Amino acid sequence: MESEIRPYMNVSPVWISNSQPKKKEDPSLRFCLCARKSSESDERQAMSIDSQIKEMLEYAQRENISVEEIKQESHSAKDSGQRPVYNQLLREIRAGKYNGVITWAADRLSRNAGDLGSLVDLMDAGLLQEIRTYNQKFSNSPNEKFLLMILCSQAKLENDNKVINVERGMKAKCEMGYRPVMAPLGFLNNRLKQTIRVDRKRAPLVKEMFEKVAYHGYTGREAQKWLNLEGFRTRSGKCVTYSTVFCMLKNPYYYGRFEFPIGSGKWYKTKHKPIITKKLFDEVQKRSAMINRTLPGNKVYDFTRILKCGNCGSGISASTKIKRFKKGTRHEYTYYFCTKFKDPKCNERYTREEILIRQLEHLIDRIPADQIEADEEIQTEITRFISFGESVLNYCKTTGKPIAKNADQIDVKMFAKYLIRYGSREEKRALLGCIKTTIFLKDRKIYIEL
Repeated sequence: MESEIRPYMNVSPVWISNSQPKKKEDPSLRFCLCARKSSESDERQAMSIDSQIKEMLEYAQRENISVEEIKQESHSAKDSGQRPVYNQLLREIRAGKYNGVITWAADRLSRNAGDLGSLVDLMDAGLLQEIRTYNQKFSNSPNEKFLLMILCSQAKLENDNKVINVERGMKAKCEMGYRPVMAPLGFLNNRLKQTIRVDRKRAPLVKEMFEKVAYHGYTGREAQKWLNLEGFRTRSGKCVTYSTVFCMLKNPYYYGRFEFPIGSGKWYKTKHKPIITKKLFDEVQKRSAMINRTLPGNKVYDFTRILKCGNCGSGISASTKIKRFKKGTRHEYTYYFCTKFKDPKCNERYTREEILIRQLEHLIDRIPADQIEADEEIQTEITRFISFGESVLNYCKTTGKPIAKNADQIDVKMFAKYLIRYGSREEKRALLGCIKTTIFLKDRKIYIEL
């Protein structure tokens, strides 16, 4: 008996032809295409910005969506209010430039409650009418807004769980005896096995450096010079700096202990073989008073970190030399010199601080007076100077005339030169901050690029 095939509920089938014209979107909708590439490690395999833009433009063409502008950004979306391109998009939506957003997925827009709340607020206010993703559409309806919030909240949950998992993994690695960061000089990271081993090339020199400081009276600066003469180089092939030597001499990792995170008070024992003994490390720490006097970061100089070498572009550092005379007196001289960080063969000569000050005074003459007067800190210092003269001196000892009554009567450039020579370190830095370009030191002369 032949079976009879009947349509369900006697409904005739309806065939839809692909050639039928699509319904055009509301012409009042103005879309902005947004693409974001996260810098987070778990999304390194995600679609790149270019592929996102390509796919979404094809989608917009199929759906007859008019894209007014394309915005792209490489910034993590987990921190609220920290994305400049996203913040600009919100401002333009509030201004009425766009009322629709098209993006690859909802988590491209937000992975935190703050940014998500901004989007929903714009939809509630009627300023943002529609959000389109590759396979979803969100309009100003309760159900669709609720779904949008669930998807973005799920992305935030993934971020929060990832932080917990990373912290757990780091703690487990520390308990195994491996510090989960780049190993200091003298050790090497095995990226394949995720372990740390002793660097056979650098470790003997590191151990000898500790011994020279502990038993031979080497200062930190002498230890740094000795390492460079012995051919000790960083992983990038550069000479070690004073600050690097300082950190090495203070690092307990070399005798087999480390703290992670720094300042947490949680100490672990390394699994690999240490380079030095704890006794040798403690002996070096006994000489820390002398080491601290010779390494940077302990004595603060007035003009470091604001000058650059005119020959190689490296920073300018400083040191103090003490000259003792037969009569028992002594005199300190401060010299500024190129760190040779970018070019170890740089031939820039040492410059005495007195010469440097005279050069900076000449530089003040080349700066427009209004540029100095515009600095608030300088104006505050001038006002304090006038008040001091009125309340204590009552007159100017140099001229014998009454001191100025207001800032307009003060020669700003002369006052600036006074600060360069006699002011505090903060006042000198505030003054040189008026110069909106880099200050170079070349052949013992100061110049700026105009």
